[in-house]
Amino acid sequence: MGLKTIRPLTPGQRGTILPDFSEITKDFPEKSLTIAKRSKAGRNNYGRITCRHKGGGQKRRIRIIDFKRDKFNVPATVKAIEYDPNRSANIALLYYADGEKRYIIAPVGLKVGDTVMSGPNAEIKIGNALKIKDIPPGVDIHNIELKPGKGAKLVRSAGQLAQIRSKEGDYAQIKLPSGEIRKVLVECMATIGQVGNLDHMNVKLGKAGRKRHLGIRPTVRGMAMNPVDHPNGGGEGRSKSGGGRQHLQSPWGHVKGQKTRKRKNITNRFIIERRKK
Repeated sequence: MGLKTIRPLTPGQRGTILPDFSEITKDFPEKSLTIAKRSKAGRNNYGRITCRHKGGGQKRRIRIIDFKRDKFNVPATVKAIEYDPNRSANIALLYYADGEKRYIIAPVGLKVGDTVMSGPNAEIKIGNALKIKDIPPGVDIHNIELKPGKGAKLVRSAGQLAQIRSKEGDYAQIKLPSGEIRKVLVECMATIGQVGNLDHMNVKLGKAGRKRHLGIRPTVRGMAMNPVDHPNGGGEGRSKSGGGRQHLQSPWGHVKGQKTRKRKNITNRFIIERRKK
């Protein structure tokens, strides 16, 4: 998918770079594969805000994506490439030979009319899904499961890809987009290819209004608040120290920048090499 710039007739259009949606072939989703998405504006069941800076935005419906790819040895034809407002990648609508319809994440190079399949008999071809044990090392993959049959959890956003480094026993070593090398069970499913919509990272919204259309409300710096409202607030003029000498904190006093992963996490044994700094 390419990008487009807009003739700068207004200040909001001057820095705008938007996707041209040239790959999109269908404007409306398959209604049978969608469910309602209720907007809670970051509030929990008590009505209290637990996730700040959320609210408003365009109404959306959730597209039900097939992350398990568990319909084995049944060929499917790509009928459309669609936009999904809930994720950075585009999605592909599949019509299976037995009449069933499903959505999958659209990889680079998948076009309308192509045939894809999942299972041990599938070829090493863009869009096909196989168990990691059936995929040769060095092949680009995405949509990777962490537990067999649980559905893909890794490498699902626009432009991402992982590579199988090697296989040994029940595990394969996979290099993830972050640079981390991790062990994954060879019985887990993965999809061949790189996630599409490569230009997503180059999009510039250009104006505050587009951020509001996405349901994202304004963020006020803690340093600009009063001491009663935030730990970093107060001070005469601009004050890096806030009301008193202290580190950057959240509104509830949690120091920012610290690692949140548990040191003795049980999954540490699966990580061969940490992500690049």
